[in-house]
Amino acid sequence: MKRCVVYFSATGTTKILAEKLSKVINADLFEIIPKQPYTEDDLNWMNKNSRSSLEMKDKNSRPQMLNFIDVKDYQKIYLGFPIWWYTAPTIIKTFLESQDFSNKTIYLFATSGGSGLGNTDKDLMPCVSKTTKIIPLKVFKASDSEKSINDVLSVN
Repeated sequence: MKRCVVYFSATGTTKILAEKLSKVINADLFEIIPKQPYTEDDLNWMNKNSRSSLEMKDKNSRPQMLNFIDVKDYQKIYLGFPIWWYTAPTIIKTFLESQDFSNKTIYLFATSGGSGLGNTDKDLMPCVSKTTKIIPLKVFKASDSEKSINDVLSVN
């Protein structure tokens, strides 16, 4: 069964983790690249008018992606992102709505400064087919070792 790791990383933290994960599970690796890169000011969660704050407040926000990641040949997709406002950034919804995920399994992993995955799986379910399984894994630290990542995966 073909697997891939797809990730969005605004600051590079999630990228480090995604690279480790793809190595551990021997999977192809793809990065979600926003058409408009995020600046430090865009990511200032303390500013109610920052780009990320406005996107997260707007339930219909779908930031454009620069690239298209075709997952039709993959049955298991490991989807990683930083946690923003206790859930996935809205660009993850852009990715999920870009194609058909019917009969696929999506494993969620994330990085965060302090919060867990919360209801991220429930937030993302409306973006995929009813036959798609979304399984929350864990919020990791970029410093987590390949062994600790493997330990989490061996349970799932």
